[in-house]
Amino acid sequence: MENVFLIVGLGNPGAGYENTRHNAGFMLVERLATDWKCGWANDRKFRARMAKIARDGKRILLCEPQTYMNLSGETVGALAAFYRVVPGRILAVVDDADLPVGTIRLRPGGSSGGHHGLESVEHHLASREFARLRIGIGRKDNLREITDHVLGRFDSAETEAMEKVLKRAANQVETWVDAGIEKAMQLNGALAPQLEAKKK
Repeated sequence: MENVFLIVGLGNPGAGYENTRHNAGFMLVERLATDWKCGWANDRKFRARMAKIARDGKRILLCEPQTYMNLSGETVGALAAFYRVVPGRILAVVDDADLPVGTIRLRPGGSSGGHHGLESVEHHLASREFARLRIGIGRKDNLREITDHVLGRFDSAETEAMEKVLKRAANQVETWVDAGIEKAMQLNGALAPQLEAKKK
């Protein structure tokens, strides 16, 4: 199945986590599903919400693992094995507290950077050679302990910035599917208008 692409948004399931910073990955795949007009269905076999679309001769699987963030790789590994998706056609979308809100960064592979969801995906794929798109959520007062921050919801200024970020990130993902990682990276992780400027 050479033309199967797997795009996975990492996050936590349930209403209590909806629209939290840690669920930026969910937010992007939901945006893609809306743009591509494909509906979601629960898949108990893979413990995931799935949306599927055929696009320009390619089969695209959108996925939200329902395993909770730190076990995301269980779903990703099972899907990759079942659909025979090679790591180079897998994209994981995650939040990143080390990037400012408004920043996106696409890479073809690399380290998890301490992100437990990515660590789980790497473990179950036995590979780091899958693309990852990081969406900046920033840090509060540059604190290292960020649990409350990542599990909190975006404030009004951040929400406005995220709307623009999700639009640009969705365009980058489409380019990755249509033209490959190098072309998509040329769009780069551009910044949305800076929050500080909006607060003045």
